[in-house]
Amino acid sequence: MDLVPALEEPLKQPLKSVLGPATAKVMAEHLGLRTVGDLLHHYPRRYEERGQLTHLADLPMDEHVTVVAQVADARLHTFASAKAPRGKGQRLEVTITDGSGRLQLVFFGNGVHKPHKELLPGTRAMFAGKVSVFNRRLQLAHPAYELLRGDSEEAVETWAGALIPIYPATAKLESWKIGKAVQTVLPSAQEALDPLPPALREGRGLLPLPEALLKIHRPHTKADIADARARLKWDEAFVLQVALARRRHADTLLPAVPRVPGPDGILAAFDDRLPFTLTEGQQKVSREIFADLATAHPMHRLLQGEVGSGKTMVALRAMLAVVDAGGQAAMLAPTEVLAQQHHRSVTEMMGELASWGLWREAPPQKGGGGRREGGMLGGPEHATKVVLLTGSMGMAARRQALLDLATGEAGIVIGTHALIEDKVQFHDLGLVVVDEQHRFGVEQRDALRGKGKQPPHLLVMTATPIPRTVAMTVFGDLETSVLDQLPAGRSPIASHVVPAADKPHFLARAWERVREEVAAGHQAYVVCPRIGDEEDDPKKAGKKKDPEGEADKRPPLAVLEVADQLSRGPLQGLKVEVLHGRMHPDDKDAVMRRFAAGETDVLVATTVIEVGVNVPNATAMVIMDADRFGVSQLHQLRGRVGRGSAPGLCLLVTEMPEASPARQRLAAVASTLDGFELSRIDLEQRREGDVLGQAQSGARSSLRVLAVIEDEEVIAEARQEAAAVVAADPELERLPGLRTALDALLDEEREQYLEKG
Repeated sequence: MDLVPALEEPLKQPLKSVLGPATAKVMAEHLGLRTVGDLLHHYPRRYEERGQLTHLADLPMDEHVTVVAQVADARLHTFASAKAPRGKGQRLEVTITDGSGRLQLVFFGNGVHKPHKELLPGTRAMFAGKVSVFNRRLQLAHPAYELLRGDSEEAVETWAGALIPIYPATAKLESWKIGKAVQTVLPSAQEALDPLPPALREGRGLLPLPEALLKIHRPHTKADIADARARLKWDEAFVLQVALARRRHADTLLPAVPRVPGPDGILAAFDDRLPFTLTEGQQKVSREIFADLATAHPMHRLLQGEVGSGKTMVALRAMLAVVDAGGQAAMLAPTEVLAQQHHRSVTEMMGELASWGLWREAPPQKGGGGRREGGMLGGPEHATKVVLLTGSMGMAARRQALLDLATGEAGIVIGTHALIEDKVQFHDLGLVVVDEQHRFGVEQRDALRGKGKQPPHLLVMTATPIPRTVAMTVFGDLETSVLDQLPAGRSPIASHVVPAADKPHFLARAWERVREEVAAGHQAYVVCPRIGDEEDDPKKAGKKKDPEGEADKRPPLAVLEVADQLSRGPLQGLKVEVLHGRMHPDDKDAVMRRFAAGETDVLVATTVIEVGVNVPNATAMVIMDADRFGVSQLHQLRGRVGRGSAPGLCLLVTEMPEASPARQRLAAVASTLDGFELSRIDLEQRREGDVLGQAQSGARSSLRVLAVIEDEEVIAEARQEAAAVVAADPELERLPGLRTALDALLDEEREQYLEKG
């Protein structure tokens, strides 16, 4: 093990000591590459065969492109201009061809001298620049270029058959400059420590790592590329799965208090009062959770389910089981609106089992977190206090809630990040339920879990369906339960795209439909991308781009403006209210209560209503500027309607043109209610790096060649292999190369994510 740092040295060497400070600075600033190892793992995006490059006739407009072609013609023009009134201005026009099309290059002023000498007819070169149009012809203005020389017949033949690596590049750092830098450091690849155990590598016929790095950067054949990518995919999948397997292994060594509900406790009383039967899916997932809770090691389970599949019911039964067993349960919600909604729905579901009155004079049971035999005066035999804790609560209510938690008087607490503060002490925290976990940082989740006498059990919930491979990759340290069955009584939701720009009468019809729903005794939501009081801040109200990068010069539609226009226009006479995140919590709660009670006809809101809000009488939703939302978010929002017996309607309003990717995305959402299918579409439309990006894991992505949708088999096999390796050697003492790769993967932030889960 002492020799490992010395072996690592060539790859850990800073680029500035190899390439010089100027090049190293550009690589660090624009590509995040700082060491020789970083550069060796900056793989080509694709490969071009000389003469068969990007078709010049099909070049994309306004994009930075790299092409290889031959100079067909070069002409120098002299002209008069404001800067050169005597006719001494110069413009060099070079026409290049790749056999499929022609492209004009243009150089002006002092920039013509070098290309005039070098870009002679017959010269082959690589060119990079931004595609534009001048006089109805495609052109590259002042492109960077690199001559491709071949002196002998043999050299020309070799040149013609070679594969040119095209690297992910920027306008400041062309692909061939990266390629040159790679060639400089490529000999260091021989020193790369191989993270794969020899038996695994040989058993699967994978290349050694040094050979894979050589072939990915300098392939002779397409087979070289395929072999190298197959090997490097395994590296990424396996090292990540080892990190997750070690996390799971560490969890099995932690102690936890088993929480087994009694046969006649509050859980049984709750089940007896249920006016409906749990779905088969809810029963199955509950059995999985109860089995975990009964063990002496902390549960780490991910509960994912379709919108409206009954996750809250499953979570509540788990919390009641812990209360039955003498512990307390905490549910962490990302927003006050959602915390208040959860508190309302939990107390409504529990009915008289959620006690609010005075306790009998008998003192709390020793060690009892929340279960109270005898209940409250005039109440049922089994009851527990359910408290709400948010940052905006008044001092008196907050003090009482904190006291109830510390004494064990409260068995269930539902709250926001306010639960995490140092002042919050639990009598015996047994279960933490985290709702919509991707909205919480690692430190927040860890701080709450640290409040138990022993590590509490953890249940993570998400209503965003996750493809199996993403679950194995992003949430690989959690066991997964899936609810994909909707409870009886849930109605279908019809979804339609409303092209406001193409067909304005469609939008008028949308407001008519809202009035029809209200006339039938129902209610509606209107969702907007922003609040509307940011106009004094041009940075907030200014130009924005949609997820595909399509510039949209209109500012996003805003809640306050839309609510005002609707009240004075198409929805005049209806009771319209607004809801957004900047309102005072008491006002937000009052608005939601009025809407839930049916006193409000139309609620104009931001995405604050995205999760958890449950108003069965709301049957219609109009999402304005729907193209500004992601697929999963649209699916979440849509899930707020159709929650009762009446069918739901969701109208996706957009001004994007029909052929745009944004419209295609909306059409996909409108075409299916299957969240898992939509999650695949969402993933396929995003960059692969987003999968393990900051929003989900708290660290930058490590995926370069592994595709979580396409490489499902590799990920599944890597997970099995990783589990076997970690079971045999948890500290990886016999695999120094793997340990080194793991250290490289787990930068400080990611280490925290995996350690704290």
